Amino acid sequence: MKLSRVFACLSLLLIIGVGDSLPQHNPQVSQMVTDFGMKVFREVVQTSGDGNVVFSPYGIASVLAMLQLTTGGNTREQIQAAMEYSIEEKGLAPALRKLYKELMAPWNKDEFSTANAIFIQRDMELVQGFMPYFFKVFRSMIKQVDFTEGERARFIMNDWVQRHTKGMISNLLEEGTVDQLTKMVLVNALYFKGQWKLPFPTKGTHHRLFHKSDGSTVSVPMMAQTNKFNCTEFLTPSGHYYDIVELPYHGDTLSMFIAAPYEKEMPLSALTNILDAQLISQWKGNMTKAPRLLILPKFSLESEADLKRPLENLGMKDMFRPGQADFSRLSDKEMLYVSQALQKVKIEVNESGTVASSTTAIVVSARMAPQEIIVDRPFLFVVRHNPTGEGLENTRWLPIPLSCAPLGKSCLY
Repeated sequence: MKLSRVFACLSLLLIIGVGDSLPQHNPQVSQMVTDFGMKVFREVVQTSGDGNVVFSPYGIASVLAMLQLTTGGNTREQIQAAMEYSIEEKGLAPALRKLYKELMAPWNKDEFSTANAIFIQRDMELVQGFMPYFFKVFRSMIKQVDFTEGERARFIMNDWVQRHTKGMISNLLEEGTVDQLTKMVLVNALYFKGQWKLPFPTKGTHHRLFHKSDGSTVSVPMMAQTNKFNCTEFLTPSGHYYDIVELPYHGDTLSMFIAAPYEKEMPLSALTNILDAQLISQWKGNMTKAPRLLILPKFSLESEADLKRPLENLGMKDMFRPGQADFSRLSDKEMLYVSQALQKVKIEVNESGTVASSTTAIVVSARMAPQEIIVDRPFLFVVRHNPTGEGLENTRWLPIPLSCAPLGKSCLY
């Protein structure tokens, strides 16, 4: 069942609250990552019309952190200004790696994995020292592929995504997404499977009316249970009240927060426009456990987002401009720019819990096609011994049909 208008922030929920009791945890880092992801999320919501949106803030933050390392000049400054941090800031990269380890730690109990990859054209001349420096910052090896074999390169990257999302996302890069101009693709993949600490009884699921934002209703399967939940109320600056409920997963380190407006016709934009990490922390801090009858739709969502316009709206414009993009820290031989930025997310919520996966990609291409040399006319070829300069063979090639060749003469094809 797909809801009329649902906003689900997959990775936001996977960062906030993780490791709260751990002395090693750096809440400032997780807040910076989440806040930037939420800024992109708000832009995606505004450009999505009335469609469902499910988004991974952690995914876009991860990919753009890698992109930072490849850019220079105004391009780099615009990315850093939008993200409000530099990946090379002292102590930041280790803190991000520590956050990553906490997300992957066994004490979370729920199944969670995330991975980053950077695929680069295998014969592209990189700035000296880039590969070891990239590994030092991200602890990730650069994967070299041949984008001139577009379909094979696409298969390699899609296979990587499929493996790291447990098969939930199998075709991130569709046919024609990469070609001979593609020089680099940066990818983040995320997978999450969590069981509710308080599962919904399947016998309590019944069809009920769901009120859509346009005032109409639709009958959908609704899960129901009566239990003690952490909950609170929230009043937006515009004067709209929301019920906030926390649904913990069985490991108690991850939770889903649900915000529902009092008025059925109230647009979610009143809340999404102000949503950030600090606000969710305020919800958490003001919650009290109380008995509630919780009725929640059983749903699945699949969302695709073109991130170019949302990122441009946040000030990251130069990287999309062939004449202005600066990737000089990656290669000083290639004239590169970001040709595509996209994200695909799938999520399923049922009586037992949540299964979700996201993948985010940025495609970097050359600014212009290489000059073509098409050998489709008579030509001359020479086989030369380079050390001596001796010509070993010098032949003119003419496409003469065998039946027309002079008797006793061989033909070249």
